[in-house]
Amino acid sequence: MKDNPQNQMKLSQLRVLVAVADHSSFSEAALSLEMSQSAVSHSIAALEDHLGVVLVARGRHGARLTPVGDRIVHHARIMLYQSEAIVQEAEEIKGLKGGQVRVASFRSIAIHLLPDAIAQFNHRYPGVTINLSEHDNYRQVEKALREGRADIGLTVLPAAEDLESWVMLENEYVALMPPRFQAASQHLTWADLTQQPMIMPPLDRVMMRDVYAHIQAHGHHLNVISEVETDTTIVNLVAQGMGATILPRLAAEPIPSAVQVFSLPEPLSRVIGAAILADGLHTPAIYGFLDVLKAMAKPNPQP
Repeated sequence: MKDNPQNQMKLSQLRVLVAVADHSSFSEAALSLEMSQSAVSHSIAALEDHLGVVLVARGRHGARLTPVGDRIVHHARIMLYQSEAIVQEAEEIKGLKGGQVRVASFRSIAIHLLPDAIAQFNHRYPGVTINLSEHDNYRQVEKALREGRADIGLTVLPAAEDLESWVMLENEYVALMPPRFQAASQHLTWADLTQQPMIMPPLDRVMMRDVYAHIQAHGHHLNVISEVETDTTIVNLVAQGMGATILPRLAAEPIPSAVQVFSLPEPLSRVIGAAILADGLHTPAIYGFLDVLKAMAKPNPQP
């Protein structure tokens, strides 16, 4: 092997050798590499000169590897694969040094889950900006993903088929009872609920449709005396003894100490997950933020 610095083995030469091996032809290898045939021939000759062995036997039936050429092309494939892996690693690092990740969520999840996730991500990748948009319900979150206005959405699972999703947490619906309420037993009964004046979010709120369907499926109806738009206002009215309510736990928090919290007589939960477009083009920064969310996932939180 010659040590002339001007005649060192190059990745480009190994790439040509692999192409010749794959096509058994200098001309076909040249076409696949978008090179001239003479350039391919020169590259193989320079590599053989450097190694001091014949790698390719030329003949009227094309080009075929010699026994030593066959063994060397195996190592060449490994070296080319590793070089591509090096480039990919570098590109991923560059992708996490700048840019942005757009996250869409509905309010209760944005308040309780995302601040910690954003803080952790910012600590790891301070050059990437997180833009957060809050929506009224998970359907608007999924719409933002489809319209390209968000990269990651926090939504209710199961998500639509065009989304790839991961479970984040299970959010239980809880009954919030006023301070003076006295349950007949340790567990709340349907009678306890149906006898209470209820202060509820509007019926057209997406999250409440499951609640009413759940209660009706068990043969009961609520005594709704008022509908109030804001979750915080509802919780404060319960704390003042004005009635009871049913809310997802995260939507109700922080819950005043005077308010009594019960699971429903027949428990009801909704599963929250992180989602991306299944066929979308996602940057390393997006996957980086997903990794943070997955590490925080709590599929089965205790009530």
